[in-house]
Formats: sequence, C-alpha cells, structure tokens
Amino acid sequence: MKPLSPVDNAFLLLEQRQQPLHVGALCLFQPPPDAPPDFAYRIAERMRQSQQAMPPFNRRLIRRAGIRFWEDAEDFDIAQHFVHLALPKPGRMRELLAMISRVHAAHLDRAYPLWRIYLIEGLEDGRIALYSKIHHALVDGVAGIRLLMKTMSPDREGSLELAPPWEVRTRRSRTRTLPVPDPTSRSVTAFRALAREGAAGVWPILDRLRETRRDQRQGHPDCVTGLQAPQTLLNGRITASRRFAAQSYSTARVKAIARNHGATSNDVILAMCGSALRKYLQDNNALPATPLIAAVPVSTRRDDGTSGNEVAFALSHLGTHIADPVERLRSIKSCMDYNKRALKSLNGSQLLAYEGMLFAPGVVSLLTGLGRERTIVNVVISHVPGPRTDLYWQGCRLEGLYPVSLIINRIALNITLVSRHDTIDFGLIGCRKTVPHLQYLLTYLEEALDELDPQ
Repeated sequence: MKPLSPVDNAFLLLEQRQQPLHVGALCLFQPPPDAPPDFAYRIAERMRQSQQAMPPFNRRLIRRAGIRFWEDAEDFDIAQHFVHLALPKPGRMRELLAMISRVHAAHLDRAYPLWRIYLIEGLEDGRIALYSKIHHALVDGVAGIRLLMKTMSPDREGSLELAPPWEVRTRRSRTRTLPVPDPTSRSVTAFRALAREGAAGVWPILDRLRETRRDQRQGHPDCVTGLQAPQTLLNGRITASRRFAAQSYSTARVKAIARNHGATSNDVILAMCGSALRKYLQDNNALPATPLIAAVPVSTRRDDGTSGNEVAFALSHLGTHIADPVERLRSIKSCMDYNKRALKSLNGSQLLAYEGMLFAPGVVSLLTGLGRERTIVNVVISHVPGPRTDLYWQGCRLEGLYPVSLIINRIALNITLVSRHDTIDFGLIGCRKTVPHLQYLLTYLEEALDELDPQ
C-alpha cells in the first residue's frame, strides 16, 4: 500500500457528481485493405486474453482509518476495463461523438482501478475507434497521450506484436496539473521549493509581479491578469451532461499561415479559437465588449535540457473584440510574445509561484462568488505534441488522435488539440446545457482558417 500524495487526494476531493476528473482520448484507425468483416472482433478477442495490468493500471483505491491508499489489485478483471461496442446505424461521426459524449460523462467505479477502454466498430466508412479514459489521479493528460503512442508502431506488422495499453508501464509528467488552471496545489509545491532557494528565489518573482502591476496600470494591451476575463455563457455552472466535438485541420496549412504572418502555429491556433468563439457568442447574442481570456499551457523548458517538463499557464486574450481576422492574429501574437518573455525570466518553482499569485484574485472570486462581472478565465486551450510519423495499432493506421479533456464549474469549455505530422486534431468538450450547440464551433474553426488563408 502507498498513501496518496496531496495532489492525488486533491483530484479525488475535487470530483463531484457533475464534475468527473478523468481525461481521455479518442483514436480513429483505418484497418488494412484486406481486413476481414470480423476484424474488430478479432482485436477484441486478443485484448481479452490479457491477464495483467502494469502500474499504474493495477492500482485501486482503499481507505484505512479515513486515509486513502493505492493498493495493487490482485484480481485484475479485464471485463471491467475493456469494452467492445458497435455504433448504431448509420455509423456516422455524429453517432460516434454522441457515444463518446455519454461515456465520458460517466464516473469511473472507485472499487476498481480508475480506467476503462472502449473498442468501437460500426463506422460507415469501415474505420474503428478506440476511446480510453483514466482518472487524473493516476495519469495526467500528457502522460496519457504518450502512453497511447507507446502502444503504436511506425511499422504495420510490428504493431501486431505490441501489448495492450494497460500492459505498458508509464509514468506521470514531472509537472502534474489539471488541464485547467489549478494554482492551489501547484503553488504548494512551488513555495516548498522556494523555501529551499531562500531570498534569491523570491526576488525574481517580486520583480516580475512589479512589472506586471506597472504594465497593468499603464494599460499595456498585452498584459493580462487573473481577474480580467468577462463573464460569459461559457462561465456558468456546469451539469453532469457533456458534449464532445472533434475535427482535424491540416498541419501544413496552419504552418503556411503562420509563416505568411510571421507568427507561430500556436498563435494561428489561438486566432482560430478566438474567431470561432467570437462567432459562437455573436450567434447567442452574448459577445462581450472586452476580449475573452484563455488559459494556455506554455512549455518553458530551457535549452540545456535539465529542467524536465516545465509547463506554466499563460493568460492570453483571444482578440474577440477585434473584427478583422488578420489584426486579431497580430494582437494574439503580441500578447503571447509578451507572456513568453515574462515566463522565461523565471525558473520552474518561481513560475508556479508567480502563476499562483497571478491567478489568486480570480480564484478568490470563483470560490466566494464576489466580483461576478469578472472571472478567472473564459476557456482553456491546450496544445499537446503528437507523433511526427504515421503510426499503426494492431495493424491499423492512426487517422485521428482527439483529446477528450475535462471541465470544471465556471469553466464550461475546454479545447485541447494534438499536433501530428499531417493534421492538428481538435477535441472540444463542454457542458451540454451551459454551452449549447458546441459542435457549431467546428464549422467556425474551419471558417477561421479560410479567413486567414483565402486560397
């Protein structure tokens, strides 16, 4: 038995009926040309032969004297964790995404290790899907994507020899956070590290905070703080229902737009999201006069390679107050450049402490209900690096890798994407009631590309 860490306990305590805290991914695969009609059934039968799960997939929760522990489960039950399903006809993406919306909304049973994988057949175009979900207390989203890639191979035949996902050892990312702003648990770790560094570690943070306050007072357009986001329909209370939407966009096209405008691919992606959200809120007569604010995880790893996986949340506006798409992109780029310059001046523990202080006013507002005209952020937009070559799983070519993230109360929409060598795969998850007709955002994302690249 191993006691849960404070962060793991926090993930479990924060979980509520309407707020499950597992993350997932939807993979789409194209079977080989000579695949028999029962191809998916044969894969399922191979998966069911598994008799073991490797850490952390064999760990289940137990309680002793009110304290939670991880225990290695001796009675691995593959039927509890692996499910083979077929879509109802006609088997369109619409039916698949509706199914993922339902199963992602359901909580994982805490009597078992906290994960489940679904093999789904019945798509009208002959493809098969693999949907997996795992609790954030076991594996974070970045580690989950890496795990899926470990079960795939660049060689079709070689992929047939690889073990199921739950038989592959994995480990958490060094920086463990929810895929939403979570300054409380992160700041505890940061302040412990700063205590060891002493005054030398604190002064850079104070300098950075002074510069931020100065820029804020002077009305610097690129300076975004933790209580600047306007209240929108995206920031209502969430229910237990979910709506998932997914779509792929050309990596080459996004990179070409970035080159043409002297921006990065991430700048273009944020501009796409800003344009889509502007149109969505206009449709609902709910576009605020001030710009929407996004929490954007930014890698801050140094070139020497010794700092591990350092990630901090940057606050960026999305230019939703700007009608011209090119001007919106330029404005977002300027804001992100400002963030990068600020973040690179701090080390890992300083970054987390600075982030906690930056988000503190918004967290207080979120918890107390004060300052209801403003909120901590409007949306979370995460960009995860994916595979750079074609990959195969059980003989099938990977055609889509869509993150299925989580949402929390008052932040009812999460946009996470995986960039692969040929496509950028968007996964949008939202509260079905708070963010109605979320799927319209996919059309607006495509229109945003057309605005920036009229071809």
